[in-house]
Amino acid sequence: MENRILADAYNLKKLVREAEALADESIIAMARLKQAMLAARQNPEVEVHTGQRALVRLTEAESHALSMSTHLLRVHDELSKVARIHAAGDDGIPTTIPPSEVEVQSARRETALEQVNV
Repeated sequence: MENRILADAYNLKKLVREAEALADESIIAMARLKQAMLAARQNPEVEVHTGQRALVRLTEAESHALSMSTHLLRVHDELSKVARIHAAGDDGIPTTIPPSEVEVQSARRETALEQVNV
């Protein structure tokens, strides 16, 4: 049974890191999209308000993606706690996510939402 627990633990470790990486990639992709949208809007033939609604919606999507990233960090933290109990034989280095990081992510999200609502 112990081999099954370790195999599950390694699989979960791989999958949670994959999910975190994909969340980060989506945030990066949205940042690139926003940069391209703003650059396109600087064309002198385009009115300054063009695409404003799209930018607001994209900012909201970025906020949701950052929130998702924070929730994934919390999942990672919870799985690390479970691993300490059930996969104690693992000699790997445990993942420690300081509570302050999760709080910082939440604070950033609230700040982003306030900016959108202004």
